[in-house]
Amino acid sequence: MSASPRETAHPASITLALVRHAKSDWGDPGLDDHERPLNERGMRDAPRMARRLAESGFRPDVILSSTAVRARTTAEAFAAELRAGVSLLPELYGAPARTLLAAAEATGAPSVMVVAHDPGMSVLAAELSGDKIGHMPTCAVATFTWHVPDWHVASALEPDEWTFDSPR
Repeated sequence: MSASPRETAHPASITLALVRHAKSDWGDPGLDDHERPLNERGMRDAPRMARRLAESGFRPDVILSSTAVRARTTAEAFAAELRAGVSLLPELYGAPARTLLAAAEATGAPSVMVVAHDPGMSVLAAELSGDKIGHMPTCAVATFTWHVPDWHVASALEPDEWTFDSPR
């Protein structure tokens, strides 16, 4: 006897990936913080971490990124590997945790990646992991999944599962 489609279907889910920008270059002290590019290690780590995330099966519907050069460049490396578009949001530059989560929720998309900065990224990762993720190093990736159909429900609950990966 076969199960009905309703019994075998997976419940709708919401997935959020947090990516802290890759390592930036501090070589030019006169350069505005917003304009700092990735350094050599950052240029290596971003595509490598993007491949590792792609190998996990994660595919975002949308990638949201801070407008800072280091975040944009990191987001572009992930976008190339994950075949997703990047939306640049100025409000993600230096944003607190609640702003990062609100930006993801506002998309309404079931699978969202946010590429931004600390301390907001580490604070949000800690909150969503029940303080199991204490710090998001540069180019770290944390994913959170809720087995619910929409963001309004998801953002009010603890995630059903989460992962953490770091280049170091």
